[in-house]
Order: sequence, then C-alpha cells, then structure tokens
Amino acid sequence: MSQRKLQIHTENILPIIKKWLYSDKDIFVRELISNGCDALKKLQILRDQGLVSVNDEELKIELTINKDARTLEFSDTGIGMTEEEVDKYIAQIAFSGAEEFVSKYANTSEKDQIIGHFGLGFYSAYMVAGTVSLETLSYQNDSKPAHWSCDGSSSYTLEEGTRSTHGTTIVLHINEESSEFLEEKTLLEILNRYCAFLPFPIFLNGSLINKTEPLWLKNASAATDQEYIDFYHALYPLDADPIFWIHLNVDYPFNLKGILYFPKLTRSFDLSKNAIKLFCNRVFVSDNCKDVIPDYLTCLRGALDSPDIPLNVSRSTLQMDHTVRQLSSHISKKVADRLLSLYQTDKEKFLKAWADIELIVKLGILQDDKFFERVKDVIVWKNLSGEWVSISDYLVRNPDKVFYVQDEHSPLLQLYQNKEVLLATSPIDSTLMNFLESKLKTSFQRIDGAIGDSILDTSREKTLLDAEGKTESTRIAEFIRHTLDQDKVEVEAKSLTSDALPAFLMIDEHMRRMRDYMALSQQTLPPSFGNKKTFVVNTNNKLVSSIFAIKESRPDLAKDMVLYLYDLARLSQKELEPAAFPDFVARSNKVLEELLGS
Repeated sequence: MSQRKLQIHTENILPIIKKWLYSDKDIFVRELISNGCDALKKLQILRDQGLVSVNDEELKIELTINKDARTLEFSDTGIGMTEEEVDKYIAQIAFSGAEEFVSKYANTSEKDQIIGHFGLGFYSAYMVAGTVSLETLSYQNDSKPAHWSCDGSSSYTLEEGTRSTHGTTIVLHINEESSEFLEEKTLLEILNRYCAFLPFPIFLNGSLINKTEPLWLKNASAATDQEYIDFYHALYPLDADPIFWIHLNVDYPFNLKGILYFPKLTRSFDLSKNAIKLFCNRVFVSDNCKDVIPDYLTCLRGALDSPDIPLNVSRSTLQMDHTVRQLSSHISKKVADRLLSLYQTDKEKFLKAWADIELIVKLGILQDDKFFERVKDVIVWKNLSGEWVSISDYLVRNPDKVFYVQDEHSPLLQLYQNKEVLLATSPIDSTLMNFLESKLKTSFQRIDGAIGDSILDTSREKTLLDAEGKTESTRIAEFIRHTLDQDKVEVEAKSLTSDALPAFLMIDEHMRRMRDYMALSQQTLPPSFGNKKTFVVNTNNKLVSSIFAIKESRPDLAKDMVLYLYDLARLSQKELEPAAFPDFVARSNKVLEELLGS
C-alpha cells in the first residue's frame, strides 16, 4: 500500500469557480466588499491592540465605475498586504487569510467578527471580468507596495506596485457579457441588497450607500418604538406600519441577533413570499429562511443575523444541521413568549392586533405542540356581546361544551339566548377545534350541529296521541318528510324555545368539519360520504302549523310551502347551492301569487 497526494490543477478550478460556485453573478460585489470590510476590521483590531495608529474616519471602501475603460474598481483603506501575503492569500486558491488572522489575533469580542471564511470570494470577480488586477500596500512599516494581475488562467504576474497608502485596490476589467455591471443603477441595487448594513462606509462614485445602522445590534431597552418602525420601513419601504415586533439577542448555545415584525395583513399581502432577511455578520445572505423559521412564521418580516449559520461554500444557502434546528426552535419560543407577554401586559394592544395575527397563531398551534403549550392561554374568540373571551376563561364558565357560530346574524341565535356563543369566522377554525378537543378534553359545537336540551321546550311538546297512536309532532314530521322526498334529508318535528323560527337544518358537527376541511384543501368528497342533513321543524311556529293545517284542503300550496320553507332554511344557513337559486326564486313567486290569490 502506498500513500499519495491528490493532484489539484488550478486551470481546472478557476472555470468551476467562475461558472458553478455562485448562482448569481452579482454576488461578486458582495464578496469583494466583504473582503474590504475584513481588511478594515483587521486594521481596527490591530489599532485596538496598540499595534497601529489609525482613525475610524479613515476606514472606508470606495467603488468607482469607469465606463470608457470598462473597469470597476474596489478600493479599501484596510490592512493591506505585502508581496509575500499576496502570493500566499491570493495566489493560493481557498487559502483564507481570515482564518489565519483570527487564530493569530484571537479576540472573543462579538464586534470583532471577520466575515470571510473560505478564501474563494476574490475569484468570484472572474464571473464578470476577463482580467483582474490588485494594487496593495501593507500597514507594516517599511513595506513595499505589490501589484498582482491575472487574466483568469493559471498564470499571474506579481511585481512591485505604486500604492502609497495602506489598503488594497482591486480593478476588474469587465467583459462584454457583463456590461450591466458598469451601470451605476445596477451597482446601487446590488449594494443596497447585500451591503446596506456593513460596518464601514461604502461609497459608489462618491455617494455613501450604507446610511442605516442595523437596529438589531442595539440593545432592545435603548431602542424606541419609532426607531423600530423606521427600521422596518428601511427594510420594506412600501409596507404599512408593523403591528409589533420581537427583538432577538441570543448568546448561547449560538449567536443570533435580529428583529422579527408582525406585519399588517392586507388583501395584497403575499403569505407565500419569503420576507425575512438572513444575514451573516451583517452581510445579506438570503431572503429564504424556511429552514431557520418554522412554516407558520414565514409570513413575518424582519432580519436575522448570526455568524453561526452554516452556509455552503458560496455563502448563498443554508446547510441543515443541529444549529439550524435549534435556531428554529428558539425563534418559535421567543415569538410565543412575546405573544403571552403582550396579552398579559397590554391586552388592549393584543386584541387590537388579533385580526392580523390569529392565522399565524392558529397555524402555529396546529403545527407545533410546544408552541401550543406556550400560547394556549391567548387563544381568543369574540362572543356575541362583543367581548373577547379566551378559551380557558370560557371553559371555566362552560366546562361541558363550547358553542360557536360562524355568522353573527344567524337566525338560530334566538334559540341560544341563555348560552354564551363564540363567533368563529376563521377558515381554519374547524381544524383548530378538532385539535383543541383532544388537548383540552372538551367539545365544540356549532349551533346548528345538534339538538340539545337547551333549545327545546319540553313543556309544550305535542304529545297527545291520535287514533293510530301517533303524536301531532310525529304526523308533522311524516308529512314534511314525505313532501320533501329526499333520501339524504331526515326530518324531525321539535318543540323549540323560540316560536319565531319555523325550521333549520341540522348538520352533524364532525361531518360538516370534514366537508369544510375538504373544501379548504380543494378536495372533493367521495360519493360514499353520507353528507346527511336533518330538517328540524318547529311545532310551536305558526307557519309550520298553518302548512300542516292545509295539507288536505290545499295540497299543492302546502307542498310548495314545505319546499319553500326548506329552501329558506338552506339559504339562511348558506347551504343553498347557486344552481338552486332559479328554482327558489320561481317557487317564491309562485307561493306569493297563490297566497295573494286566496
């Protein structure tokens, strides 16, 4: 057995970097600016350690476009390099100077983070440039400037340069296919996207780019509400003011800073759009945070910054690992804690925001058991008196069952005068109720989902038997059942507490929930699904009694009235299909004509 070394040929590596390492050409701007920031940060660290004298005002990066020469110049006033360092860090691909510097000048201070890691960013310049040259001078006394140039092949030139001040200037000779990068507007968009929050001033043709400080670096107790709102608009200029926000500052077991905003949900709001911006050491990485943020929180806005985020070599996408999963769990906890705190300390603000946050909270409950346990006491619905009621408080007063309605104008409410009824209008309330029933050991019932004792008046039941041993209630039910003649409709005649309501449709709670779920998920119910309804007629209602009274003398009118009454019940409970409207209108006209004629 023999041990050998891999043979790596630079002439094969450069084309790979140029073509495949980065998904977007414009990333070269981010990489070269990041390198400049690292050079400036290193100089700051050396100054803080008393090894060099430099003022903060001197530390900057300048981009200059020269359309005539077809060049784009990146110049920094950072640490610079000696000729030997150029040969070591530039000529040796994937040899990161940041790693060596950090090990030599180790500092645990979070503010001294170095951006670069892989040592490949410099070569991203060749995605847009045929030739790249570099002019640099080290901060070290008696150093000589160095000039490096390479046309993208495996050969380069390295000679003494002409620079007279410490720092580095990189000149890209832009190729014909990349002319858009000589346009100031294009460069401005790229800089605003990737470099808006970098720690050193960046100038494009003399104009300062990064004017906004990242608010996530400020202590939450020192930031004002207006600062949070202004920062939100710096991130999302066209959005309405956010509802509230969560300031994140985590030191262990990973470093994470950021601000998450609950946005104002409008009709034009795109829930599917990824909007949380992900940064690594203040450098924009991605607006796709689906692995860092739980699904139910992806509609939040804001910024997250962490040096511990595991990125791929091109620093463009996340690599899933234990840290990412911890981040997701921690963010979920922080959001839940903020919701609970707001509910307990400023309930008025919480309830005012509920319409905009309830979908997020309810989805979180359905998707994350830990999230549910933290926020279960802030699940609220409005009752018919207009008061907000938490489900925990409701169950204290009504431990057996939760009554609810989806339409506050439902005619059935007159049967529930003595019950506390909640108004549940969210499209996912049915699914949520299934979940809460298993967790809270209670049951939810829509007011048309069953015939409970509370809506019956047993003292007025028509119990007198006729010659055949049938009660009047039984005979009314049989007559209406025969008249409707529908296999999937049962008929019951009941003595209801209110005389005003002639009839209603009772739909089994669980059957209706299944139907709602299938509709929400855009699925069709199988033919085997029963979908049975019960038509409940009120024996105490004058209209029902009148119809039953004319069944022999005017059978046609009685039949039309029964069908009309059934359609009215369907219409009032939003169960009348659009296709049935023409028949309903025609029957209504016919009944009115017959009644007026008589």
